[in-house]
Amino acid sequence: MDSVTDLLQQLVRIPSVNPDGDPGTDRCGEENLALWLGDFLSGHGFTVTTEEVEPGRPNLLACSPGSDSDSRPRILLGPHLDTVGVGGMTIDPFGGELRNGKLWGRGASDTKGSMAAMIWGLIRNRESLADLAVAVDFVAFMSEESGQQGSRHFVQKHGADYEFAIAGEPTQLDIVHVTKGSLWATLTASGLSGHSSQPELGDNAIMKLVRSLDLLESELGMNLADFTHPVLGHATINVGMIRGGTRANIIPDQASAQIDISLPPSLTMKGSTREFLEAFIAERGLPLTLERCVENPPMEVPVDNEWLTRLTALNPQSRLVGAPWFSDAAHLNEGGLPAICLGPGSIQQAHTRDEFISIADLEAGADYFSRLIAGLEAD
Repeated sequence: MDSVTDLLQQLVRIPSVNPDGDPGTDRCGEENLALWLGDFLSGHGFTVTTEEVEPGRPNLLACSPGSDSDSRPRILLGPHLDTVGVGGMTIDPFGGELRNGKLWGRGASDTKGSMAAMIWGLIRNRESLADLAVAVDFVAFMSEESGQQGSRHFVQKHGADYEFAIAGEPTQLDIVHVTKGSLWATLTASGLSGHSSQPELGDNAIMKLVRSLDLLESELGMNLADFTHPVLGHATINVGMIRGGTRANIIPDQASAQIDISLPPSLTMKGSTREFLEAFIAERGLPLTLERCVENPPMEVPVDNEWLTRLTALNPQSRLVGAPWFSDAAHLNEGGLPAICLGPGSIQQAHTRDEFISIADLEAGADYFSRLIAGLEAD
């Protein structure tokens, strides 16, 4: 590889689509990318292992030279291996095309751009990695885009080995140290089917659901607005998907909706968000059953954290900011490993039909991580 651009092209050309939901391709899973990275990093002196979290879906751990056998403090650079689906894309998702000063393809921004920049920073410093005051390892997580099983597994098994983590995300090289969490939940209403010509003989599950959703949006939404954060704003609710019925002339006996509650850290001080939602449903007597709940915690690394101080000193141009989305960093923090999000590119390009990263941003990211790692040299 002659440049970070060459490296990112190669990464984009290895499909690693998360298989959950609607991937839009049968070229799913992270294994091929993890194996390629393992070979590449081994060739540069890293000690590489893979840990299968789910069948055919591993995390990748690459210890920098000397870091697997010494007592230096350790940090990690940790992008995720998977991308979102490719259905509906208007460009070749795995082409890695260079055009108009940009590199195009799924993951170019989220988050193979960060991955390439982190790796390039390590390679530029490979001759000094064993002599730095801090050992810097590279870890790539599976399934960040759905469930975050990779980071959950990693922090349980290895979190105590590290002092700090930088999760690769497109932050325009700002330091995201506080993010919202989320609750994804499916709400189901049951009714009684019958012929549409006699609706009084049935029980319309769709109407029960939509009336309940209206109450959730208005009253629960007002309650959520009480939970605020000076950077993130207040908690919110969104109805993202609704399903129900089979034909126009049949009274529907089942209907369901998927909701997202995005929350700042203050809401978790009242207990779990699921419990908060369940209490509201019970108090209002809503005819809903709560199913398939997935909670992702908010995170907040204090601004006086030692590593935040070091990062801002090494790169004064980076701002400390917050973000409304969640990432692997939240689960690392939840497991006791302080972590922030940082990487080149813009979140505005993540998950888009024509995802890209500008070459200038990518090269700036490689320079950033090169300076960061070089700045960890021993006194």
